[in-house]
Amino acid sequence: MMRDALFGGVNAAVLTAMNADLSVDLDRMAAHSRWLLANGCNGLGVLGTTGEANSIGISERLALMEGLAERGISPAVMLPGTGTPALTDTVLLTRRAAELGCRGALLLPPFFYKNPSEDGLFAYFSEVIERVGGDIKLYLYHFPAQSAVPFTVALIARLLAAYPGKVKGIKDSSGDFANTKSYVDAFAKDGFEVYCGDDGALFDLLEAGGAGCITAASNVGCAVSAQVYAQAGTEAGRQAQVTLAAIRKAVTSVALIPGLKALVARNTGNPAWNEQRPPHMKLDAATSQRLFAAFDGIGVKLAAAA
Repeated sequence: MMRDALFGGVNAAVLTAMNADLSVDLDRMAAHSRWLLANGCNGLGVLGTTGEANSIGISERLALMEGLAERGISPAVMLPGTGTPALTDTVLLTRRAAELGCRGALLLPPFFYKNPSEDGLFAYFSEVIERVGGDIKLYLYHFPAQSAVPFTVALIARLLAAYPGKVKGIKDSSGDFANTKSYVDAFAKDGFEVYCGDDGALFDLLEAGGAGCITAASNVGCAVSAQVYAQAGTEAGRQAQVTLAAIRKAVTSVALIPGLKALVARNTGNPAWNEQRPPHMKLDAATSQRLFAAFDGIGVKLAAAA
């Protein structure tokens, strides 16, 4: 297990709270962020896939980062998603994250044009790195099922050689543990931080030398994830991993973002948590009950919301 990682441990891919008019509710999102940090999270992956980032405009993303900081959420624990298909938007968001005091930013590849060359991707990230400057570390976001643009070991090797210390790690949401481990095997010895997006892989990743997780299910399962991390390599950690895998199975048994929002709405007693931007849609009553039954059957009780 990598012990000195910048975002080592449990990072939630934080849900974005929304109002009935689909605007962002920063007060409720900040309250959820505080709950996550109090219940096992080391960091907050805001503006990721689970946070509906690609349904949120650039000005809104800036306001979200600024608004959480204004509400007392330390930028030092935030790992905002700042990668967009537009080079200048990516630079703008990443620079603002750096100005606020974020230590890192998580970047999707430029995902609109399909089958880009390795040279093209290297050129894109070179431009981002050189234009952003400063000390903020960049983390790559490998999610080929959504982006259709993979991060290969060869591309990462080129970036690390050209910009030592700048590209600090990767979140792998491929769901392919062999791929996740390939990043560890190739680069962890040089301090490259590898995070899984699959809660089911956390114990094995830590054992292989990874840094932790950045996951959707951490919105409800972070206390169990924290047990896996704290007890990595032990039988107690392995048993906690069984529970964590069950949590992931339950929350992925329905549409992920609507399901997580339904669980948080139930736990907080606030139905406004069910608001989300189309094309995501609220779960119907029968699907919600099926999700609740699956989750409750695991035997994990969520801490009360503040």
